[in-house]
Amino acid sequence: QVQLVESGGGSVETGGSLRLSCAASGSIFSINTMGWYRQTPGKQRELVATVTSGGATKYADSVKGRFTISRDNAKNTATLQMNSPKPEDTAVYYCYADGTLSGKDYVPYRPFEIWGQGTLVTVSP
Repeated sequence: QVQLVESGGGSVETGGSLRLSCAASGSIFSINTMGWYRQTPGKQRELVATVTSGGATKYADSVKGRFTISRDNAKNTATLQMNSPKPEDTAVYYCYADGTLSGKDYVPYRPFEIWGQGTLVTVSP
């Protein structure tokens, strides 16, 4: 099994900065993609940013130039640096990861996909 632990959510003022962190642990053979999605009441969950094991990143147009995602493959962690957040960035942010579980003797077992429990980010004007 795999667990994702998120940290760093909270309140921030417009123009400030906030950092979200996500750590994956468990029977992990490899992680392909880690990332962050967000959701507001009445809306579908949307992509914020993702990063692959090779370092390729993808961002929502609305956060390009303001948010930066990074990853430490050795530690199975991903970080979202949120600079110059806006009130419209207020949402519950969810960490995401997919990859391959490890079986006995650290052999690839089966794919996995997992979401964190979410952390609330509130941006005030």
